[in-house]
Amino acid sequence: MAINKNSNGYTFAFAIIMVVVVGTLLAVASQGLKSRQDKNTSDKKMINILGAINVEASRDNAQEMFNKYVVESKIISGEDLSAPAFDVDIKKEFRDKSLTILDRNYPLYICEKEGNRYYVIPVVGTGLWGPIWGFVAIDSDYKTIYGATFDHKGETPGLGAEIKQSSYSDQYAGEVVADYSGAFIPIIVVKDGSGKGMNSKVDGITGGTITSKGVEEMTTRTLGVYVNYFNSLNN
Repeated sequence: MAINKNSNGYTFAFAIIMVVVVGTLLAVASQGLKSRQDKNTSDKKMINILGAINVEASRDNAQEMFNKYVVESKIISGEDLSAPAFDVDIKKEFRDKSLTILDRNYPLYICEKEGNRYYVIPVVGTGLWGPIWGFVAIDSDYKTIYGATFDHKGETPGLGAEIKQSSYSDQYAGEVVADYSGAFIPIIVVKDGSGKGMNSKVDGITGGTITSKGVEEMTTRTLGVYVNYFNSLNN
């Protein structure tokens, strides 16, 4: 029986077949690329962790450099302290509103460089247009910030996106997150230019107030948990 290619039935059948074929091809391609995507995500995370201790790495040597400088990783608070710290998706946990601050997993990366030990803390929050995140390295005194890196998903170029630049993140180096008694000191983002110097302040980004305040919120919310942990090590 001849097929009437001008009929509605033929058109619908052809469309359905094309959707199935294209969908199958896309699914196969996505699955085939997943391992590469996962590796790129893992490499980027390693690069950012190392960046907090001022170690440069690339996708080509991320794993090698990570293994060289990160001597230990752990979860300091959460439901399963024995789980691999690197596998914790803090962005996903932050979006899960059913989790309280204390229910979330808090990974810690212990690094050694040139005979010194640093404690790298991941932070995550919300900017103007979407997620922001970063890593903050604390010196061996458990109080002084050694370095920091921040990143974003969709902040405005030239404005909020500037949190990614060293001109912003370098302000955190030398600031302290705890006083002599161990009490937590938040790092406040200001827009009056008074952030210069070691005074628990950093200058916000001109035109990027909401993103800058997002960094303040996520560092305050997260670093306080780690300061409590560090205090427990001293007791």
